[in-house]
Amino acid sequence: MGLAQRLIEQAGITTVAISNIPDLTAAVGVPRLVAVEYPFGQIMGKPGDPAGQTAVLRAALEAAVTMSEPGSSRHLPYEWTGSVREIHAPEPPPIARYLKRHPWHLPKLFSRNIPRE
Repeated sequence: MGLAQRLIEQAGITTVAISNIPDLTAAVGVPRLVAVEYPFGQIMGKPGDPAGQTAVLRAALEAAVTMSEPGSSRHLPYEWTGSVREIHAPEPPPIARYLKRHPWHLPKLFSRNIPRE
């Protein structure tokens, strides 16, 4: 991630990384970093919470604008509430719905033999 961001920055485009493991992300040399204390797989917030996700995105974009020094980092003031085990999407993703109706296709997916319908 850091190498790609540095190349993009050399082209004149400001970048910012959002991370829940800021020490590791900073170690790869990202130009700008915002840290959020959310669990893995939920870096933008809980499923079905567009207001919370938008707040994280806005804070990251504002940080990108205000952090002028490369190598800058900022911790976002958001805290995860509730248990990580309680995370459920409002509805199952399309692949889960498909496999529920067609469970015999699961081995094909693992072997990268994607069924066509």
